[in-house]
Amino acid sequence: MINSTAGLDDVDVAIAAARAGAEAVRTRYGQRLTRVDKGAGDFATEADVAAEEAILDVIRAARPDDAVHGEEGGQRGPAGAGRQWWVDPLCGTLNYAVGTTLVAVNVALRDGPAAVADPFSGEVFFTDGATAWVRRDGGDTRLAPSAANRLVDVNLDPPFPSAPGFRAVDLLAHPGFVAAFRPRVVSTTLALAWVAAGKRAAYVTDGGDLTESVHFAAGIALCRAAGCVVTGVDGAPAGPAGRGLVVAADAGTHALLLSMIRAEARAVTS
Repeated sequence: MINSTAGLDDVDVAIAAARAGAEAVRTRYGQRLTRVDKGAGDFATEADVAAEEAILDVIRAARPDDAVHGEEGGQRGPAGAGRQWWVDPLCGTLNYAVGTTLVAVNVALRDGPAAVADPFSGEVFFTDGATAWVRRDGGDTRLAPSAANRLVDVNLDPPFPSAPGFRAVDLLAHPGFVAAFRPRVVSTTLALAWVAAGKRAAYVTDGGDLTESVHFAAGIALCRAAGCVVTGVDGAPAGPAGRGLVVAADAGTHALLLSMIRAEARAVTS
């Protein structure tokens, strides 16, 4: 592993790490896997743990002085390190555990490159921090967001920190949403990657600051580099004071979704 990662730049390290995690996920698919209970209905599987270790092996070999924060193992190295990687080895564990292949492997360097690997399609979505691409079948294609498909993924998973002012289920019931879009519910980083790639028009989720979340950091980096519009559900910039995400392929789609969210909030408070 050390020889194979020697001399790689950061984007190549992110891609190699995401691919290593994806291989661990793919090879364990369909097996009876031990679960690790995290409480409140959340859990990890042996595949999550194995994928995180595979990712860590790549990062440690290529960047031994960097810190890593993993979904399963927590902080490795100093939390205040100048170079911090965020790792979600299996985004979509519940999907995976019930035999659904809508999952992703996320690797992101703070303020730098990121990669999202789809273990089953073989695609790796990645950014060098300035541009965004998808690698498939040995070739790279620039990501091109598009709202033409009108498909919007909405995360309906708890918690709901913005309620009652914003509830995703209310957005789905908004007459304007029904007229303009078709809802899909994926609740994984694939949803963000698909917005960047033109496979989805937008993605909406509640939450706090998600920019430094192992679940979202890689997807947000992809969307920003691809030219998507990225804000919180309140329209403010996503960041330390942010609330959730509204990520859209273009400004028109983003504005329309925000208008619906604000209308629902006014209806609740009036």
